[in-house]
Amino acid sequence: MKGANQGELAGNDPRLDGRGLSIGIVQARFNADITDALANACKQELAALGVAAEQIRHETVPGALEVPTALQAMAASRRYDALVALGCIVRGETYHFELVANESGASVSRIALDHSIPIANAILTTENMEQAVARQTDKGRDAARVAVEMARLLEQLRP
Repeated sequence: MKGANQGELAGNDPRLDGRGLSIGIVQARFNADITDALANACKQELAALGVAAEQIRHETVPGALEVPTALQAMAASRRYDALVALGCIVRGETYHFELVANESGASVSRIALDHSIPIANAILTTENMEQAVARQTDKGRDAARVAVEMARLLEQLRP
C-alpha cells in the first residue's frame, strides 16, 4: 500500500512523527462515497505516521457547510493538536457550488487562525464526480500528513 510506505519513510522525518498527537476529523456525509474514502485514507495515513487510534476522534456532519461548526467546537475544547476537514463539493448548474465552497473554505481558515490550531482542509471542490474519485485517496492521505506536520511545527513555534 502506498500510504503505508509513505508512513514508513516518514518515520525518519520528525516533522511527520504523529506519536503522541491527538487529531480531530470532521467529515461531511454529503457525497458519502467520496468522503468515506477520504476519511479511510486519512485515518490509515495517520496510523502509518504513528497516531494512535484512540487519539483520533472522527465525527460526521451533514455537509460541507456544517464542517466548520464541528471544527470550531473541537478547536475550542483544546483537546487536539490538529484538525482535519473532509468533504466533497461538486459543481452543479447553480451558484450553490460557489457559495458552499467559498463559505466552508473561509470558515475553516478563520477557525484555524482564531484558535491557533492547524486544520488540514481536504474539502474537495471539483467540476465532476470523476475528478472527486481521482483525488479521494491522495487528498485523504495528504490531509493526514499536513495535520501531523503542522502540529509539530506549531509545537516548535509556541513559547
